[in-house]
Amino acid sequence: MARRGFAVWVTDVELGIAEPVIEGLGSECRAAVLDVTDTNASRALADAVVAEHGHLDLWVNNAGVLAVGYAWEVDDASNARVLAVNATGTINGTIAALAHMVPAGRGQVINVVSLAGIVATPGQAVYAASKHAAMAFSLSTLFDLRRGGHRGIDICAVCPSGVWTPLVGNRIDDPEAAASFTAPLLTADVIGRVVGRLTERPRPVTIVPRRRGPMMRFVDLFPRLSVPAVPTLMRDARRRQQRYKRLTENGEWP
Repeated sequence: MARRGFAVWVTDVELGIAEPVIEGLGSECRAAVLDVTDTNASRALADAVVAEHGHLDLWVNNAGVLAVGYAWEVDDASNARVLAVNATGTINGTIAALAHMVPAGRGQVINVVSLAGIVATPGQAVYAASKHAAMAFSLSTLFDLRRGGHRGIDICAVCPSGVWTPLVGNRIDDPEAAASFTAPLLTADVIGRVVGRLTERPRPVTIVPRRRGPMMRFVDLFPRLSVPAVPTLMRDARRRQQRYKRLTENGEWP
């Protein structure tokens, strides 16, 4: 984003995590603390950007957390956190950005969702529910913008397969997280480039890798045909997970 001319504001719940990201990006780039589950904090951040730069061109909702296990065994606190960060956090950020973009008549919100926003995932029931909520909110908000005549504002949802971040890497030994390994893992750089391209050519939904789209759509449309294949799918995902563990231990990944 910085190479594309944006004054980037990087946020995290811990300032010490956000600050190293902006090193070398230019004097206009900032690091800030943001808890995406806090509605007022999201609005305050958007206000601060506009106060400093006079406008808000792009907002990327990228925060996400994961809880895994059988749906009836995951504890209430974990489920609440997943919904608060993944669903409510996306809603908070989008609305905070639109509060400035709608009066200005221009802007873009890019929500990094997940393939779990397209199709349900075993072992990640509430995570998938939160991502379905984020997807529905993104598209419904885009529909509302067009319904209201706001054609200069875009909402884009990015739906990647597993991405090598702590969300996945910290669960490389956990069989309950195997669904995140059903496809070759992506890196954050890959998703960054996808987001960058969307600033030039917005699309309502972008699946990464694109070839996964037809398969996920099929599973979503015909669950009766897909359910019997789940045990086989999970065994294959577990083998992939173990392979990534070996690659990581050998220094061959990422």
